[in-house]
Amino acid sequence: MPISLPPPSEEAEAENTLAAIGEFGLIDRVTAGRVQPATTLLGPGDDAAVVAASDGRVVACTDVLVAGVHFRLDWSAPDQIGRKAAAANLADIAAMGAVPTALLVGLACPADTPVETLAGLADGLWAEAGSVGAGVVGGDVASSPTLVLSVTALGSLDGREAVTRAGARPGDVVALAGRVGWAAAGWAVLARGFRSPVAVVAAHRVPEPPYAAGPQAAKAGATAMIDVSDGLLADLGHVSRASGARIDVRSGALEIPARLRDIGRALGVDPLHWLLTGGEDHALAATFPGSPPEGWTEIGVVTDGEPAVLVDGRPYAGGPAGWDHFVR
Repeated sequence: MPISLPPPSEEAEAENTLAAIGEFGLIDRVTAGRVQPATTLLGPGDDAAVVAASDGRVVACTDVLVAGVHFRLDWSAPDQIGRKAAAANLADIAAMGAVPTALLVGLACPADTPVETLAGLADGLWAEAGSVGAGVVGGDVASSPTLVLSVTALGSLDGREAVTRAGARPGDVVALAGRVGWAAAGWAVLARGFRSPVAVVAAHRVPEPPYAAGPQAAKAGATAMIDVSDGLLADLGHVSRASGARIDVRSGALEIPARLRDIGRALGVDPLHWLLTGGEDHALAATFPGSPPEGWTEIGVVTDGEPAVLVDGRPYAGGPAGWDHFVR
């Protein structure tokens, strides 16, 4: 016979919050027993961490994730949010042609946030960092009316030059590594109150950036590269402007998965729009002076002309090219 247990008392719930264990209790909770990579010379616990920089240079980036803007706790589990926060930064490191080495995490949240929520966030951060051989080496905790995660990633170029957005030249091919459109389709499904198809919803909750493709592209002579975080057309626009060149994307080169076609029909959305403008998959887009390496797909070409991103030779007429926090 099933046993019915009474709900936890208000006192018990209060004991399981950040207010009960305090800042340093939380730090102990999320750092105890964690294993650091060899690049971490000194991890959490001191005024600052010490991370090895093999060639004397450090690649660094920061992203801020705000509850209700970048994630929802009723859509994603805390560990999924932690993984997503880490992935957004680790993909930026890979987009420079570098290898991630460490994460620094700033956390701001209400005092009544459950400890299990924060522990789940930490589990996700550590898991995603560990998947690329990086460590979580430090951070800070502060009180806030809203849950906010600020993640800084560090990386090593391993003796290579950084691949920036500014090197694309007419005649280069444009190529893509990783998937696009899935996270946008997952958001569309969740926004309509559904929780399936599972694979598409999972893509919104936890991206799968092709981390290894960044250093691979750098070794293969990529002239420019970017993390596709706000939308393929929007992010290629950054490359176009930085490089002073025009980019023409071939829509026929973007394979639309059957699952996205099915969802598009159900929701009345052209799935190509998700591929062209959807963000948060954290694919990598790069330009190459010749054929791209294995695992990359040619999707367009760099041409002469005023900076712009075209689709099949024309400006995209299907709506905004991607996400902008301050433009609606």
